[in-house]
Amino acid sequence: MASGVKPRVKVPKKAAAGEAITIKTLISHKMESGQRKDKEGNVIPRSIINRFTCAFNGKSVVDITMEPAISTNPYFQFDATVPEAGEFVFTWYDDDGSVYDTKKSVAIG
Repeated sequence: MASGVKPRVKVPKKAAAGEAITIKTLISHKMESGQRKDKEGNVIPRSIINRFTCAFNGKSVVDITMEPAISTNPYFQFDATVPEAGEFVFTWYDDDGSVYDTKKSVAIG
């Protein structure tokens, strides 16, 4: 597991049924390409976030595959329609097998 990884998500706490809301996500991650060397000349192992998913009440909203050229601290902003009250689940997948996730609830109001 990479050190210092921190997912951040901004989702409105309330929405009207059927309303499109804007979601913003950012994950703090160094994104090592596997091509750099440390001070002793050893290759730093590759460690990148290679996939991001978002689901609402178990249904997929976005599923993004990232390539090695992605920048550090990947940021995504997208709109999602909220048909009912529920929970968004955000998941980031790392090359080293680590999985980082966070959840945010939305109420109808």
